[in-house]
Amino acid sequence: MHAMTGESLLIAFIIWIVVGAIIGWLAGVLVQGGGFGFIADALIGIFGSVVAGWLFPQLGVPLGGGLVGSVLASIVGAIIVIVVIRLLRRI
Repeated sequence: MHAMTGESLLIAFIIWIVVGAIIGWLAGVLVQGGGFGFIADALIGIFGSVVAGWLFPQLGVPLGGGLVGSVLASIVGAIIVIVVIRLLRRI
């Protein structure tokens, strides 16, 4: 097995942030009303991925295999996070 070096770990982290930002941005566009800025969109995208990874199996919804299934599930998770944030802002 291959151990990750500091450089490859940094590259993986940067990819994770960029993909999270793209997913958060896409979710913001789909929900309408725009995003929350790069940092917040990235956090929403990453957190949405975590939400989808936990919630869908709890509901018995298969996430599907591969990159496409993961990205779609992450977008749905990010949309859920955005809707919850907007509902909490109204309170």
